[in-house]
Amino acid sequence: MRFLISLSLLFHLCSLVAPYAYTETNIAETPLVDFTKDAIPDFVRFNFTQPVAKDAEKGLTVRFDQAEWPNLFLQAPEQKWDWSDFDGVGVLVYNPANAAVNVTLRLDNEGADGMNACNTLSDAVPAQQTYRVQMAFKRTKSNGKLWGMRGLPPVEISSGNGDPLDLKAITAFQLFLSHPEDLTTLCFKKIFLYKCDGSGNITTQLPFIDTFGQYKHADWPGKLHSEEELKSRLEEEAAVLASAAPMPGRDKFGGWADGPKREATGWFRTEEVDGKWWLITPEGTLFFSLGIDCVGTGEYTFVEQRDAWFDWLPDKEDPLFGKLYGQVRQAHSMADPINGTGAIFNFYGANLIRKYGEMWREPWRNTVYKRLQHWGFNTVANWSQADIVEHSPLPFTACTSLGNVRLIEASQGYWSKIIDVFDESFETTVEAAVGYIAQKYADNPLCIGYFVDNELSWEGVVNGVLASTREQPARQDFIQFLEERYETMDELNKAWKTEFDGWDNLRRPKKANKTAQADFDDYLHHYATRYFSVIQDAVNRLAPNQLYLGCRFSLAPEPVVRACAEIIDVVSFNLYYRSIALDKWNGENKLGKPLIIGEFHFGALDRGMFHTGLVSTENQAARAQHYYDYVQSVIDHPGFVGCHWFQFVDEPVTGRWLDGENYNIGFVDVTDTPYPELTAAAQAIHRDVYTKRYGKE
Repeated sequence: MRFLISLSLLFHLCSLVAPYAYTETNIAETPLVDFTKDAIPDFVRFNFTQPVAKDAEKGLTVRFDQAEWPNLFLQAPEQKWDWSDFDGVGVLVYNPANAAVNVTLRLDNEGADGMNACNTLSDAVPAQQTYRVQMAFKRTKSNGKLWGMRGLPPVEISSGNGDPLDLKAITAFQLFLSHPEDLTTLCFKKIFLYKCDGSGNITTQLPFIDTFGQYKHADWPGKLHSEEELKSRLEEEAAVLASAAPMPGRDKFGGWADGPKREATGWFRTEEVDGKWWLITPEGTLFFSLGIDCVGTGEYTFVEQRDAWFDWLPDKEDPLFGKLYGQVRQAHSMADPINGTGAIFNFYGANLIRKYGEMWREPWRNTVYKRLQHWGFNTVANWSQADIVEHSPLPFTACTSLGNVRLIEASQGYWSKIIDVFDESFETTVEAAVGYIAQKYADNPLCIGYFVDNELSWEGVVNGVLASTREQPARQDFIQFLEERYETMDELNKAWKTEFDGWDNLRRPKKANKTAQADFDDYLHHYATRYFSVIQDAVNRLAPNQLYLGCRFSLAPEPVVRACAEIIDVVSFNLYYRSIALDKWNGENKLGKPLIIGEFHFGALDRGMFHTGLVSTENQAARAQHYYDYVQSVIDHPGFVGCHWFQFVDEPVTGRWLDGENYNIGFVDVTDTPYPELTAAAQAIHRDVYTKRYGKE
């Protein structure tokens, strides 16, 4: 079923979007491989990809498998490539599919591991278009004027993320897909190096951010032009919300008032009903959790050493807007020019003051609750602002993290190294963290349950435990685990086909055989069992009426997911796909526990934003359709009890201070204006969620 917004005006608005104007530059291309003419060179390799066809028109057609990182890989000769005379590298590629395909370019020096000694750049190849994916070489850490943004203004050639490389010693180049959910086909015409006239960089005119925190050098439907317009939008929306009828068939929790009744316990719980998992409200009605993450007053962006970027920044002593400044340090990434430290500002907060007045907080908060209910949401989801949660008339989830536990020192991970669950600090930290949120919410029947941690780097266990020192508790535990299987090192060496001379020198083999890999998988299950059991025990004791909702898997190794499902109440995943396959964790692969999606989103570039987020769409109408289709796929899956959109408001166009994300992923933009296409799609799919899921549509 296709969701079509009934108001043709919404589609008309999409067609009126003014295209961004790109600054012209002369770029000379030098082909590295021309697949329309050349035979496939020996240095081109296919990892979880298959060359399907080759011709003079389409070039090389490549099928990408459903794998973690399927890639088209170019291996440099032994003496390495010297690309120092060029300004960047690119790929000319055709996407035959009906949806955009997210791709990433990666350029390596010796020792590259995906995080170090490499540069990466992600882009979206539009549907049924031939498109240039280009990455400018980074020659300095700041690489020119613009920094701290994952997506750059349209007049800027994007450089790769990561520290500058030695361009005279390039060891490899690849184009990869990240965890594609389906077989994906792309047609490669050529891979090329390019050189720009002049400086090699295209820059944007400063300032490029207006008073309201919007991109200055373009116009689009819904762009705010004055404070008077902001006030009129408030009045118009208030009238709509005041006259809006509630979602039909909903009880006070947002559960299915007209559906079958189950046992009422006074608290949220889970139950499998006719082969489908459900949440059950305190009053015994079926409940499917439809939520939005990060409901709050938005995120801050760096203004440190960026004054020239903005049309307006208030004086720090300004009685109204001065309080919207902050000072931070230790940004995760994208802020090297200021060493991750400096002043930040919140443009969304400034617009809330302009819109609702000096005493803005309560009227804005009440508007938020009315919006969520009008759009058909029934859950205030993860990382939402404390006052939003504490005053919420809607059910909500709470969260905590285990930030004070010793790490596995030799592990690596995107957000952090993995914690050491065998260190003595683990249990005390769990007790304190769960105890803190339980003290706040354990007596509140609107609290569905607790997420603990987020997107942990589980791969760091097997990659880091044996590489750590003998003092590492997890290493000691793993050695003991192996000693229970192999009485001597000789027995282990025989099984693993290795030649270690003692337990102290044991390391993970570079190429583990099946026996060694099975031992690592079993240990990972053992490790995860301790992690989840200690937390579940704490929730059972400190908040016995609420659910433990898991750790929000991103990378999800099978042994860890299996351990999780054996122990906890609800298994959570952050699933940035276009839809959820019906056979995923279903049938013979089902986990035997209810599942919930902690994050998903879609974005587009037709409303003044520079990055689509993790799953791209062509425009706001397509973004709305993707929302409808995704939620429909979750409804159709018997294992899921809900899905939560990430996030409430767009990220700052100049990047959130933490890591430079500047994604079009909000239900509202920086001016607190809802996206009409997206909210209409949400209303349409949410209205029938219960009859669709129960099968009585």
